[in-house]
Amino acid sequence: LSHYSKRTVDILYKYPTLGFDELEGIANRTDYDLRQHQEHSKEDLTYLDPETNERYLPYAIEPAAGVDRIMITALLDAYDEEEVRGETRVVLRFHRDLAPVQVAVMPLSKKDELIAPAREVQALLRPHFRVEYDQTGGNIGRRYRRQDEIGTPFCVTVDFDTLNDAAVTIRERDSMEQERVPIAGLLERLRARFD
Repeated sequence: LSHYSKRTVDILYKYPTLGFDELEGIANRTDYDLRQHQEHSKEDLTYLDPETNERYLPYAIEPAAGVDRIMITALLDAYDEEEVRGETRVVLRFHRDLAPVQVAVMPLSKKDELIAPAREVQALLRPHFRVEYDQTGGNIGRRYRRQDEIGTPFCVTVDFDTLNDAAVTIRERDSMEQERVPIAGLLERLRARFD
């Protein structure tokens, strides 16, 4: 306990490998800081309570938390592994608002006829979400898994059917369920998923 603190409380987090350890400390510093300033500055730093007409030096409460610990706990809480068809699937289950990438737009292949509509979908969504465009090619399942690993809640796939029906497939990270949606209703559908 520090000499200036009347009481200190630690907020603990249960780390997977360390067990319970400090996440944040909160100290009741009493009027120590203002009293020190008042003594050295010779200024009256008391507060006048308008209801009681009493003067007093306010207490200071000092929370001490580092962004590094908060970030590591967010990552630890989001990290998940599950078995899917005999393989380990790694998923960062970030809350949709915390996900660095909220929507990934993917043409099914690198063929030119899919690139243009995929870029249009990207342009439609970019003003409203944090969007990544992924035309790396290869197996769409592997691209979905890559997005799962970085915590992307939704993937939007532009495929050859899109050229005929002007619809895309939304794939949800946590359930892996897929839904076919007209491009005209895509923004509204995704917004509803974020509410």
